[in-house]
Amino acid sequence: QVQLLESGGGLVQTGGSLRLSCAASGRTLSTKAMGWFRQVPGKEREFVASITKSGISTDYADSVKGRFTITRNNAENTAYLQMNSLKPEDTAVYYCAARNSVYLSGNLKDYPYWGQGTQVTVSS
Repeated sequence: QVQLLESGGGLVQTGGSLRLSCAASGRTLSTKAMGWFRQVPGKEREFVASITKSGISTDYADSVKGRFTITRNNAENTAYLQMNSLKPEDTAVYYCAARNSVYLSGNLKDYPYWGQGTQVTVSS
């Protein structure tokens, strides 16, 4: 019902910044709560950040609090993840996800819609 496309990943040095974008098809973003997750080889996909449909409420994993900011622009049909003060342990494939619920969730099982992911590599 909705297609998601991540962009903005790349290679940065420790302490640098990246801004990830998640574009949704069909101008449906306003009907979805959004989340960002990340995954490294050999490990489970983990929660990073989430935001409600209106953008009023957000939630973050403890590992990224104070460094990452999730936002959305429903007029642009796009969600964002601003990543500052990047660390080597932030290296992962980052995935955008969407769900219909009005509630926040950090559980990947709650998200039926997923993008293909974008690689973020932080060099040490």
